[in-house]
Amino acid sequence: MTETTTAQAPDKKSLARAFAASLSGTTLEYYDFAVYSVASATILGKLFFPSSDELASTMLAFSTYAVGYAARPLGGFIFGRLGDIIGRKQVLVATLLLTGISTFLIGVLPTHAAMGGMAAVLLVILRFAQGVGVGGEWGGAVLLSSEFGDPKKRGFWASAAQIGPPAGTLLANGVLTLLAAILTTAQFESWGWRIAFLLSAVMVLFGLWLRMKLEETPVFKELQAKGEKPKAPLKEVFTKEPRALITGILIRIAPDVLYSLFTVFVLTYMTTKLHMPKSQGTIAVMIGSGFQLFLMPAFGALSDRFNRRTMYLAGAILAAVWPFLFFPLASTKSFFAIIVGVVVALAIHALLYGPQAAMITEQFSPRLRFTGSSLAYTMAGIFGGAVAPLIFTALLSGFNSWVVVALYVTFTAVLTLVGVLLARKTPHPEEEQIETLAVATAEV
Repeated sequence: MTETTTAQAPDKKSLARAFAASLSGTTLEYYDFAVYSVASATILGKLFFPSSDELASTMLAFSTYAVGYAARPLGGFIFGRLGDIIGRKQVLVATLLLTGISTFLIGVLPTHAAMGGMAAVLLVILRFAQGVGVGGEWGGAVLLSSEFGDPKKRGFWASAAQIGPPAGTLLANGVLTLLAAILTTAQFESWGWRIAFLLSAVMVLFGLWLRMKLEETPVFKELQAKGEKPKAPLKEVFTKEPRALITGILIRIAPDVLYSLFTVFVLTYMTTKLHMPKSQGTIAVMIGSGFQLFLMPAFGALSDRFNRRTMYLAGAILAAVWPFLFFPLASTKSFFAIIVGVVVALAIHALLYGPQAAMITEQFSPRLRFTGSSLAYTMAGIFGGAVAPLIFTALLSGFNSWVVVALYVTFTAVLTLVGVLLARKTPHPEEEQIETLAVATAEV
């Protein structure tokens, strides 16, 4: 039996607002991140890392892409800890501001032509700040929506944060494609690309408006009422819940690598190896991201009805296999084949990513969820998405074959399969003490 709780069950309006705040916040965060990702594959190399070797220039741009991932653990350490001590809401306002302001400043940053090497240094610093903000955002956004919702429907409610990456990618690609279409190449490379970064200011204001209207989550209120907030959450995660942390890291790696391959590296592969217009790759990514907007919550909801571990195992196996089918398909240089290949790949990613937030948070006790989930998310990013574009580019350059790229994806899928086997079959045992509170009786 659970103890009598002091928290009040949230009404439908609060649930909807929490879902929207989680979705809009991560959409903004990933719009900012995706704008940089797409720009690094297409324009930033020549502007900030000029070189006669186009591939080398792109690799340098991808290096700053990796810096954003490398900075995420710092955000996880700082904001994850604060989220378990002072609450979810305040932390999420801070991460939104940090990422948005950093992105805006990239939009006004002078290029190499104006500042020389200092332009690249400042770009790396701002990219680092972006990564810190995103590193603290994900864990809080997941808890914001899932802790307002019914624990038995956590897969669906937690998927609000998961919709952010495809939504942000769709917006980023859409804005950059529109700008490239209405501007000449000279205008776009001179100043047009900056508009995409500057637009983040508008979305920051909208995200702040939503988040400032929210109350703290019922679960955190319950932890406060019972005096169960941790004093040293970082230490406790590493000493008391190391298996949960390792599990959370491993199950994120393959989805991160798959996403990097089919939203970032695919653009470079199409332009440098297939000699196809980069606009066609961008359109394919946009279509695939459009499908993900619906597939993410659908797979999240399905994971509430079926075993999450089984769904994840199926997704990891498909992730290991699909690159071996995609690259021969892409070699036909058919625009339609590229679209089909990217859409299927991102559907596989959605199969993994939709249930992922619920699966990771369930590994940790409620009192350590923000810290544990943030650390798992951000540390996995270093081994997964951070180095993936660099490794893909280096493998393709060194072996001049897509096979080694596909083999690398398979390797990461095996790591994720190990993580799934380590995962809990049921939520953390402290679940019943906290998570059922008043929200178990809420109408959702």
